[in-house]
Amino acid sequence: MEKIIIFDTTLRDGEQAPGASLNHKEKMEIAQALADLGVDIIEAGFPISSPGDFAAVAAVAKAIKGPVIAGLARAIKADIDACRDALKNAKHPRIHVFLATSKIHMQYKFKKAEDEILKLAVEHVRYARNFCGDVEFSPEDASRTEKKFLYKVVEAVIAAGATTVNIPDTVGYSEPEEFGNLIRSIKENVPNINKAVISVHCHNDLGLSVANSLAAIKNGARQVECTINGLGERAGNAALEEIVMGINTRRDIFGNVQTNIRSKHIYQVSRLVSSLTGFVIAPNKAIVGGNAFRHESGIHQDGVLKERTTYEIIDPADVGVTGENLVLGKHSGRHAFSQRLKSLGFTLSDERLEKAFERFKELADKKKNIYDDDLRTIVEDEIKVINPVWQLVTFKVSSGTGIKPQAEIKLKNKGKFFTGASSGDGPADACFKAIDKVINAKAKLEDFRLEAVTSGRDALGKASLKLKVKDVVKTGNGSSTDIIEAAIKAYLDAINKIVSNELV
Repeated sequence: MEKIIIFDTTLRDGEQAPGASLNHKEKMEIAQALADLGVDIIEAGFPISSPGDFAAVAAVAKAIKGPVIAGLARAIKADIDACRDALKNAKHPRIHVFLATSKIHMQYKFKKAEDEILKLAVEHVRYARNFCGDVEFSPEDASRTEKKFLYKVVEAVIAAGATTVNIPDTVGYSEPEEFGNLIRSIKENVPNINKAVISVHCHNDLGLSVANSLAAIKNGARQVECTINGLGERAGNAALEEIVMGINTRRDIFGNVQTNIRSKHIYQVSRLVSSLTGFVIAPNKAIVGGNAFRHESGIHQDGVLKERTTYEIIDPADVGVTGENLVLGKHSGRHAFSQRLKSLGFTLSDERLEKAFERFKELADKKKNIYDDDLRTIVEDEIKVINPVWQLVTFKVSSGTGIKPQAEIKLKNKGKFFTGASSGDGPADACFKAIDKVINAKAKLEDFRLEAVTSGRDALGKASLKLKVKDVVKTGNGSSTDIIEAAIKAYLDAINKIVSNELV
């Protein structure tokens, strides 16, 4: 069996999705989850881009010891120096250098000729090799690069010391047959290609990123760059969960390859990334969507009851979706609570377990039955800004037919209490405006969503939103059996991320 190296770039390319920025603590949570998932390489960030990104890459490099930790650098020595410094404590560091090679990029971005681009690529791969034995090179926009020039660049950077050559479909322009042929042609036309791993990095502008990645594997690529839930710039990247389960499910096609991904962790990690970035997973999303394993048609239900494989090509348990839903109630103790979290893939410190257990008891007083998704939400809510500046104390709302909604909010900040009141277009809007009055902020709500975590009248409600203050956009999440309280918590979560200056 040949190994397919899974290179996860959720923390770098995924975070570049507008509004998906993560604070330091959230990045560490995701990095550990990726390590537990079994990814081979974590691209932790772009160190030169900001002090926050540098600090995050350095922290991941120091704390996460299983996977290779990579930092991204342009073909600029200062970028490579920043990677070197950020990765100094990594057990397995990688410097990932990129430089555009397509005619359109060379003409409009760099205004340089092919020979100049080739010289820069070789020079900076050699420079990176002075500090790191594992260097990856990406000819940006490779799928639109003139093939003979691409072959020349790939050959030259391998000779200069690149151990991995990544072929990006940067703007999602390729289609599967074309992209597969490109990978095969590189293998056939680059004399020293056997001295490096061929990687691919596909974007989803035409909805073909996963198909292109799988076509590349069939034609010789042995590393795939991807993100959880397909998160990324514009239409996103190839989704890790779809690539992995595509390989696992179609052994008749991909029988000679395998990954190290522990697929039973997929659902948990997907939910974590969704919660922390505020990017809601579409119900019809493959593998991890809420409807991925639901059957409403009577014909389908009958078929699945008689034989699961009639309408399910993947066992839900293989990706961490279990049928063990109704689990705990208000009389359950810490041990049962802790064991259930472990079975869901969560391992918490004693302090965090205690806080989660307190949340569980509060929820159990409000609703009769606690489901797995309730427990997941409780744990996700513990991953918030440390020591929030603003905390909700109480709120009052009056609303109804023919009544203009009014809200009164009481907040706590550094031991002092502040109260604000406002009207609004609805109860949630009135609460948000009351908060704005208390904190003296001009915030713009860019996105707002409410969803039930589980079913039933007493379901836990989850609010997700994006908030913009000046030029800073942050996501916020909150949950409660009261949807207005969930909305307030989400709003304060975003405000706290902004005022705590964790702009990474």
